[in-house]
Amino acid sequence: MHIKPSIQSILSFSRSQKVDLLRLDSLHPIVSGNKFYKLRFYIAAAIENGCSTVVSFGGPYSNHIVALAFTAKEAKLKSIGYIRTNADEPMTPSLAEAKAYGMELVYLGRTDFQSKKASILETNDAKSDTYFIDEGGYGIIGAKGAATILSEQDTTHYDYIICAVGTGTMLAGCINAASPNQKIIGIPVLKNEGSIENEINALLLDKNNPNYDLHNDPNYDSSNDSSNDKINSHSYTLLHQFHQGSYAKTNSMMIDFMNRLWDTEKIPTDIVYTSKLLFGVEQLIQENYFEKDTSILVIHSGGLQGNRSLPAGTLKFS
Repeated sequence: MHIKPSIQSILSFSRSQKVDLLRLDSLHPIVSGNKFYKLRFYIAAAIENGCSTVVSFGGPYSNHIVALAFTAKEAKLKSIGYIRTNADEPMTPSLAEAKAYGMELVYLGRTDFQSKKASILETNDAKSDTYFIDEGGYGIIGAKGAATILSEQDTTHYDYIICAVGTGTMLAGCINAASPNQKIIGIPVLKNEGSIENEINALLLDKNNPNYDLHNDPNYDSSNDSSNDKINSHSYTLLHQFHQGSYAKTNSMMIDFMNRLWDTEKIPTDIVYTSKLLFGVEQLIQENYFEKDTSILVIHSGGLQGNRSLPAGTLKFS
């Protein structure tokens, strides 16, 4: 059952700024955080198009894969996950969970995964009963869903909105939905992610951007959305210095930070996204990046699957 996300003040971060956390992780025990929003219109489109199966891609600890498997089951759809690992490797708890929800797992191996994924997407028959969703829910429809993240609570009074960046879909949705006066910051979790800005820009509401033509998108309902006819004038900032070495890479300093955040604020984080996000926000505050008396909304994107790769007892929360 979907419930509105709560907003929690992070009192230990600053006395000069108001820092709040939008707790998307509290929405659902399985379809955690932004996955609910990014998948909602994909699933609706699959059903509307008469598809019986949804297909996507991900790694062995993918929040997206687990969330899709559960969501497909609830929608009475079959699901297939193309996985970035080998069939002879031990099955991770995340993949075992996805399989328990009925997902068929197809192992593509760890090399040339992106080219294999591209080949599968290129051969997708638009007339088939299979609906393909890109890795992490990336795409126009995913960004449309992510834009609704800011609509379930009054977030218009915040000066800054900050979130972690994986595929960039959630950030793009937030940029599209934000008020003109709000400053949007993304914290990428991948090292040397040179293409991420182009991938984000391709999802922005901009009628001058040929990569995003909402008028030709049958899944976008513009009946109550005047933004369909406006150019997105938002600028945004990507801060690349908090990736901790690479995707899903962590260290003892970050583990200590995650446990301290749990002790002080009872906020659970994961090693891939939210620990890097919140660590970055705290560092920026300490470096006086934000003006005094500004209000900051940090989006907890949910999903703790990556923590399953850690030895038992590493974190104080499950």
